[in-house]
Amino acid sequence: MYLFFSLIVFVLGLMVGSFLNCVIYRLEKEESFLKGRSYCPHCKHILSFEDLIPVLSFIALKRKCRYCQESISWQYPLVELFTGLIFVLVFNFLFPVFNEFSVSSFQLLTFLYYLIISSFLIVIFVYDFKHLLIPDLVIYPAIAISFLYRLLEAVRLGNFESLTVPLISAFSASLFFSAIVLISRRKWMGVGDISLAFLMGLVLSWPNILVALMISFFTGAIIGIGLILRGKKGLKSEIPFGPFLVLGTFIALFWGERIVDWYLNFLLI
Repeated sequence: MYLFFSLIVFVLGLMVGSFLNCVIYRLEKEESFLKGRSYCPHCKHILSFEDLIPVLSFIALKRKCRYCQESISWQYPLVELFTGLIFVLVFNFLFPVFNEFSVSSFQLLTFLYYLIISSFLIVIFVYDFKHLLIPDLVIYPAIAISFLYRLLEAVRLGNFESLTVPLISAFSASLFFSAIVLISRRKWMGVGDISLAFLMGLVLSWPNILVALMISFFTGAIIGIGLILRGKKGLKSEIPFGPFLVLGTFIALFWGERIVDWYLNFLLI
């Protein structure tokens, strides 16, 4: 039964991932993603149902548009698969032992919240990777939703410390990034990273925000050095940091506590 629900969540993730691809494309074109049918970005032909089946259409069409034969970007199936994987990880994270008859309404709300935030983070990952920009239309609604969820959580628990700690984490992370932006005059970080750091603090709280930032800087440094050594980037080249922050957020969300426990046990050896 658990595997069955995991499969349902994965398929849901594939479908949401298909929608996120639409959001990413239309954000760039400044078009509404809430209305209008999907179309080929090359020939603008309206796509039919069989063209929009997540992953399967990409395979069946052999990575070519049915109408103009132009290549379909690998972004589409990768985003769909990644979203499906993240959705399953969220499900396993929140319901390690799932019994549909014992799930409370707040647990379902929490599940929905993490699915929505994960979707926002995936859009940020891809959009910043492609355009070196974190769109305001994505980051600010994500912050608002996270704050509202934390507020509802505090009211439900009758303990506003559960809101205070995430807020302190959010402000601390954003102030840290603000200092980097000011000192470097936006050469090392962009203003969008400040907002993303605030969102990370709200979502992860303490100490997972610290885990996420450490992983982000570590992976960013390793990949940046690798790209420079391979001649793909120069010392003055711009490398988007948002994807590393998103990656660090997901790792800290799902495995942050284990990483903290491992580190503390390592120090005690």
